[in-house]
Amino acid sequence: MIQFIAILLQRAVVVLTGAAMATFALLWHAPGDPALAIAMARHNAIVSTDVVDLIRAEAGLDAGFWSAFQAWITPLLVGDFGQSSVTGRDVWPDLVTAVSYTMPLALAALMVGLMVSVPLALVATLHPGGWLDRGAVALASIGVAIPAFWLGLLLILLFAVHLGWLPAMGARTPQHIILPALTLGLGVAASLTRILRSGILEARDQPFLPAFRRRGVAHRNIERDHVTPHAAIPFVTVFGLELAFLLEGLVVVEVIFARPGLAGFLVTAIKTRDFPKVQAVVLVTAVVFVVVNLLIDLIYRNLDPRIGE
Repeated sequence: MIQFIAILLQRAVVVLTGAAMATFALLWHAPGDPALAIAMARHNAIVSTDVVDLIRAEAGLDAGFWSAFQAWITPLLVGDFGQSSVTGRDVWPDLVTAVSYTMPLALAALMVGLMVSVPLALVATLHPGGWLDRGAVALASIGVAIPAFWLGLLLILLFAVHLGWLPAMGARTPQHIILPALTLGLGVAASLTRILRSGILEARDQPFLPAFRRRGVAHRNIERDHVTPHAAIPFVTVFGLELAFLLEGLVVVEVIFARPGLAGFLVTAIKTRDFPKVQAVVLVTAVVFVVVNLLIDLIYRNLDPRIGE
């Protein structure tokens, strides 16, 4: 197990290093003059060439690629994300503030996805091919097909405009998180329902299960010890992948519901070519993906000890 974890950590270091280099290279070679964009965002006006040259030197944009990359990555290794090129403020406090709005929304959406998908998949597998099963599959297919931005607008129109039950914009009260969480969570639930239903049905068709039944093993023990672990492996895989789509959907949903968070933080940073902020968001996102993948690999090993041998 220790060797298995060590290999996973080595892969994580390679992924994070590659993400950092790729992000920096894409920003460095992006079209346009970043110094001019920073100057206009900082002064909110057309500025002279001398001011642009001064900002270019201040931001380290006049150095070579590798010199600039080293100047950024070296303090990052000790937890220093640097200062914003536009405001001059430390990036880390602003990033933490943005994440404090985004993380509860992401967790709430995942909870909605689990609370909807697990019962729906279990009900669907009670009578495969029955009307409940067909209804669950139809709902899951519709949920996958509906874009997040359209579903969000429909929920706003129904619950905020016509019924007036829930607020649509902002993040001032706990009620403000309900509609965004539903928008993201229902999409997650659709994918999880389909994969969990398929996993359970496939697990129940395993050829060795009739032998257990003939030996008198209780149905609940078969479901717990054999069906559940078999069905959990693809479910855990898709659950981890849904995190990627969740982070992608967060950008759209936070804009639709006018919520402060990581989406607004990133969009503003890209518009103003605020390199330290963009790099911080990408790096934090990469860390989240790496941690989630590590956890998924460890769960795989727990569900099936043969994995990783």
